[in-house]
Amino acid sequence: MSDKTIEQLVDEWLELDQYEPTRKEIQDLVTKGNKDELEKRLRNRIAFGTAGLRSSMQSGFAHLNPLTIIQASQGLASYISTTSTSPQKGVIIGHDHRHNSTLFAKLTARAFTLKGIKVYFLQDLSHTPLVPFGVTHLKLDAGVMITASHNPAKDNGYKVYWNNGCQIIPPIDAGIANAIEENLRPVEGAWDVDSLGVEMCKEQVEEAYFGKVGGMVEKMRAEKRGGVRFVYTPMHGVGLAAARKVVEGMGLADGMVVVEEQAKPDPEFPTVKFPNPEEKGALDLAMATAEKHGITIALANDPDADRFAAAEKVNGNWRILTGNQLGVLFASHMLSTSLLPISQVSLLSSAVSTQMLAAMAQIDGFNHEETLTGFKWLGNVALQITAKGKYQAVYAFEEAIGYMFSEVVCDKDGISALGVFLTMLERWAAEGITPAGKLQQLYEKYGYFESCNGYVVSPAPKVTKEVFDGIRALKGGQTYPGELGGRKIEYWRDLTEGFDSSTVDGVPALPVDKSSQMITVGMEGVRFTIRGSGTEPKIKYYVEARASVKEEAAKAAKEVADAIIQEWFKPAQFGLVVS
Repeated sequence: MSDKTIEQLVDEWLELDQYEPTRKEIQDLVTKGNKDELEKRLRNRIAFGTAGLRSSMQSGFAHLNPLTIIQASQGLASYISTTSTSPQKGVIIGHDHRHNSTLFAKLTARAFTLKGIKVYFLQDLSHTPLVPFGVTHLKLDAGVMITASHNPAKDNGYKVYWNNGCQIIPPIDAGIANAIEENLRPVEGAWDVDSLGVEMCKEQVEEAYFGKVGGMVEKMRAEKRGGVRFVYTPMHGVGLAAARKVVEGMGLADGMVVVEEQAKPDPEFPTVKFPNPEEKGALDLAMATAEKHGITIALANDPDADRFAAAEKVNGNWRILTGNQLGVLFASHMLSTSLLPISQVSLLSSAVSTQMLAAMAQIDGFNHEETLTGFKWLGNVALQITAKGKYQAVYAFEEAIGYMFSEVVCDKDGISALGVFLTMLERWAAEGITPAGKLQQLYEKYGYFESCNGYVVSPAPKVTKEVFDGIRALKGGQTYPGELGGRKIEYWRDLTEGFDSSTVDGVPALPVDKSSQMITVGMEGVRFTIRGSGTEPKIKYYVEARASVKEEAAKAAKEVADAIIQEWFKPAQFGLVVS
């Protein structure tokens, strides 16, 4: 599109777009002579990646809108038609409550039916895990979920799952992207959403899904003790109905108090700055509600209910459990309730998550696998491990409050996590301990793991590459830099350049991607990963230190994080903004 004038791009948009509101947006910009804004919206096409599409909802090729949804769907439908070996091709489509989600889902369905692909449609609002579950339950070619998860209200997304129920990974993503480029012109009938010709399937898929979740949690309960009291918030999202089904199935509805101000789906998310349980202040209403009712546990899902968060009142103060803390609590519980010999169990975590799971594996004897960031990798690797037969991958997590229970679905699932967490509360109550008490037990056994994570804002992708190239240049004739902040570097893995100091041939076990920046470093008692964000203008760092005393671990993590910023990122030299 770079060789076209802005006038040609405007003409192309107005020729293809038949949705009046977005046509008017472009026409108004033309009338105002706002060429800068037209350039931003029309010059570059929204990129299809391993998470599908996610953007603000605006007119233009660079954003999510009815036209770009049709284009993506026609491309995906074409790719499925040419690659699927199943005699009856089919997809499942779901959507959340965000602005335009219903329209986007219907346009998606229409594109598939016009291509002769059967569509199973999750009518009404759905939480994201129903789509990957539906793919495998109905034995389909793919699934599409219209959601932007915990993004701001102005955003939406187009999330694609493949026939194994996992998010797509290379080379499938590139194949779909190419197919989209070849199917940009809406076919006849593409805009007609009044006659979809789909099979409504929500009741069928939900029945199977909640049967799986219920069966899993019941196996974890030594006995139905009850007596658990907790506050729950769906954070203005779609999670409440699903959460209630799980809680009622466990016989724990009497102990559930809902944050009424956040109970109903609301695409404006009026009570939170960002609808993400990880964000500062997001759980304030949940904790205030708990205070009002004399409850010490507050639980939350993000708006599309694929993530899970928890807070606990400890010694009079509220403490929000980190994603890593929840991750190891779930891991410990999965091990203690598994019916498999521990030597046959495999648990997974991503490269930016706590190393505590690896330490647990060394001591307890289960298999631990580390993957690249994202559940597209955790889910696909878990299936590969189980398929080989030596281990069964039963659980995976990532520090961004994502938890996967393979028995239900190979993707993060906040509703399954809620059910499992309630079985943990029951068990701990019977043992006379709290989540904080259980964490303390784990720290005493495996050591204290303290994190110091953050990011700097980079002015451009080119600058990000210069920062990483500068770090690599510090090797001083060696294979990799020798020290940082006075600490000797003992381990170096560069997944951009394709080097791993721990392997015999120096080749990493994890996939190499020269288009993204990612380095992992090990020192005595400290491990960290630095990477360029694929979706934001950020360079992120994830530092974790291990020690026998909590304060020592926290101090070491902070010192290394400071050294990364000052000695390696060099904000003044590169114009980086420290958060």
